[in-house]
Amino acid sequence: MRIIHRLDELRKARAALKGGKLALVPTMGALHDGHLALVREAKWHAARVVVSIFVNPRQFGVNEDLDAYPRQLERDCALLQTEGVDLIWAPTAEEMYREGYATNVAVAGVSEGLCGAARPGHFDGVATVVCKLFNQVEPDVALFGEKDWQQLAVIRRMARDLDLRRPHADMVFGVPTVREQDGLALSSRNAYLSAEDRARAAVLPAAIKKAVAEISGGKPVAEALKRLRAALLSGGFDAVDYAELRDAETLVELTERPTDHARLLVAARIGGTRLIDNMEAWSG
Repeated sequence: MRIIHRLDELRKARAALKGGKLALVPTMGALHDGHLALVREAKWHAARVVVSIFVNPRQFGVNEDLDAYPRQLERDCALLQTEGVDLIWAPTAEEMYREGYATNVAVAGVSEGLCGAARPGHFDGVATVVCKLFNQVEPDVALFGEKDWQQLAVIRRMARDLDLRRPHADMVFGVPTVREQDGLALSSRNAYLSAEDRARAAVLPAAIKKAVAEISGGKPVAEALKRLRAALLSGGFDAVDYAELRDAETLVELTERPTDHARLLVAARIGGTRLIDNMEAWSG
């Protein structure tokens, strides 16, 4: 396994990777079992796997502490070596955004609302860095976790609208969310929860699952979402940023029981930590 920090070295190493398809798993490091599940899935799709580790400053807002984001490159590399990754692309911010950098990728529609409303400019930063990663690594396949469903929708739309070929939009895969025993989605943010808040956080997936069952069973969407919000607040969450039913691809808000693929997406705050989650609400 090689660890590369410079773009010129990456291009040489990429050219030397022979034998079958190449998969890319983009990450910001601080890896957990959810990330490793992406790597294992990548190995089903491709003979070679590249993992990028880059804490992207362009997706952090003015009130978000970029410096506080955990950086554990040595630990992350050890985990990835155990998983049989071929190459780790770990550029510095100066290498990714060289002096005079002036280009931004913005994806309208799917970037708006939900987390896009709470984090202005966040998805521009995501689309920009992922577009650059795709151009740098030139993978046949790329994999992202479904926990960040809006992010996945943004990246798929970006790849489709820009007619990318490495990877083609149809080769941008979502991997199901990895969860703890009590249902809480794995996330680097879970480490910020106190023991008490961590115990209460399990209310989130349980409430989403119940709301999905209600919607699938024919109950009015608005009533199911109202009960979901109430369950979170009574269960210990401090605030609910959003709880919405959306078309799975376009992220258009749905106010009635869907006839096609849909996701129920939620963001809620507990003990100063903002958690997001989503589940399929209708498969068409």
